[in-house]
Amino acid sequence: MRVHLVDGTFELYRAHFAPRPGKVVLRAGRQTDVKATVGFMGSMCALLSEKAEAVTHIAVAFDNPITSFRNALFDGYKTDEGVPPELRAQFDLVEEAARALGIVVWSMKDFEADDALATAARRFAGEVEQVRILSPDKDLGACARGEHVVLVDRIRRRVLDEAAVRERHGVGPDQIADLLALTGDAADGVPGVPGFGAKRAATLLARWGTVERIPDDPAAWDVRIPGAPRLAATLASMREEVALYKRLTTLATDVPLAESLGDLAWRGADREHVTRLCGELDADAVLARVPRFATA
Repeated sequence: MRVHLVDGTFELYRAHFAPRPGKVVLRAGRQTDVKATVGFMGSMCALLSEKAEAVTHIAVAFDNPITSFRNALFDGYKTDEGVPPELRAQFDLVEEAARALGIVVWSMKDFEADDALATAARRFAGEVEQVRILSPDKDLGACARGEHVVLVDRIRRRVLDEAAVRERHGVGPDQIADLLALTGDAADGVPGVPGFGAKRAATLLARWGTVERIPDDPAAWDVRIPGAPRLAATLASMREEVALYKRLTTLATDVPLAESLGDLAWRGADREHVTRLCGELDADAVLARVPRFATA
């Protein structure tokens, strides 16, 4: 048995920016863009129908809104600013759509969707043969454990186990937060340390393990790093900031998720709910793709 944990925020954005025509319907007396929600529903129906994935237990996590406890720690951390208003307006709607499909929804406000996925991966790893995290987000590489907890990149049709994470980033899953603290993460608003690209950071972390253990004195750097004196001086002057960046890029694994593994069992879509919603969204094509309806 496997459990599938879906990065709903990524799926919603992917559907919104997909090269498909927009979709506007009259809903609650006003013209409403629902392209992202309809696209998300189609994507989930495809996943639930896919024989290779053989979904039996599933949950999806969303950022709603795009803020968390990290915003109180760092003013520059990501927010809803810049999110297209027509996409932001669908955050509640897409959660309704996921529930109509019979999928457990984790709506994050104080934490982030990635935190919920990391918490669930840790919690359920001992109960299933494999945890599959459906997201290409490099942050979630921190969750990879052998071939037992893996990331599934549905766009590129790739599965990243722990070995693949190491090959891609040059560091192990436990060092992903250290790597991002040095290189930064533009998507999350983490600036990183000037001059530290992925290769240099990975080389230093492969040698010393954590960012805290990298010596301030470049003479102690016994690995070849171009510009070592300058980089060492910059890092030494930014130790406090780097500690904060590492905290920002470390996934929480203590999100208070109420559901047990049994609660994540997919029993089919709610026929009445999904039929009504697809009618409102002019999404008969999605309704036709629902692989199974729950029995009463």
